Amino acid sequence: MAWFKRTEKGVKTPTANKKEAPDGLWYKSPKTGKFFHTRELKNNSYVCSDDGYHVRIGSAEYFEILFDNNKFKELDANMTSADPLSFVDTKPYPSRIEQSQKKSELKDAVRTATGKLNQLDIVVACMDFSFIGGSMGSVVGEKISRAIDYSLKHNIPFLMISKSGGARMMEAGFSLMQMAKTSAKLALLSEAKIPYISLLTDPTTGGVTASYAMLGDFNIAEPGALIGFAGPRVIRETIGKDLPKGFQSSEFLLEHGFLDFIVDRRDLKNRLTTLIKMLK
Repeated sequence: MAWFKRTEKGVKTPTANKKEAPDGLWYKSPKTGKFFHTRELKNNSYVCSDDGYHVRIGSAEYFEILFDNNKFKELDANMTSADPLSFVDTKPYPSRIEQSQKKSELKDAVRTATGKLNQLDIVVACMDFSFIGGSMGSVVGEKISRAIDYSLKHNIPFLMISKSGGARMMEAGFSLMQMAKTSAKLALLSEAKIPYISLLTDPTTGGVTASYAMLGDFNIAEPGALIGFAGPRVIRETIGKDLPKGFQSSEFLLEHGFLDFIVDRRDLKNRLTTLIKMLK
């Protein structure tokens, strides 16, 4: 019966012959701890099939989900940030931008594109949290404004997908000015009666929440998204009280009238199609 007993102690397999799973092959759900293969996640619009948890994704994944056959024309693809304040913290701002561009393979925290969504023309601006926490700087405001201009010129509905930690401190007042700039552009969109749909994803906070993220003809969100201006810890310390359960979640905001509805990412494309047809 020695076939199931270890006759030699210690691992004898040479390091070169060891088999290891590649990084990023599996995803562990933070809700249940269950593991999902990345291929399964992708086929399910990056939603955990067991618990419905919506994994944070970026513009590349949203474009693939929304645009027919993943075909689109990117707008202002090469726009990058300047350094108007010569800002330095632990490193100069240009160095931080360069590092983020190499790490994320993005030019800045938002990408804009136009294409077809179930055969309907649409312009999409999608934020990427992987680029300096999805912070809103001059480039973000300018690219969104130009995308709105494109919608105005071609009479095409506009979709904004927000995912941000707020204003970019390295640009100070220049960053805060983007709140007024994008809001003014959206007012022109409203005057032209061109539909604007705002999708809030996890997390949407700070100046983004205080401006274009909450100005849609329809404000919608993904399940379980953190949405607010200041973070829960800051609010708790300011008011000195415990916050309600689920405070600043998309479900809490829907219950209190800040959102029109919550949409599962797997249904997003079809729900947007219905909305656009209704608004046109």
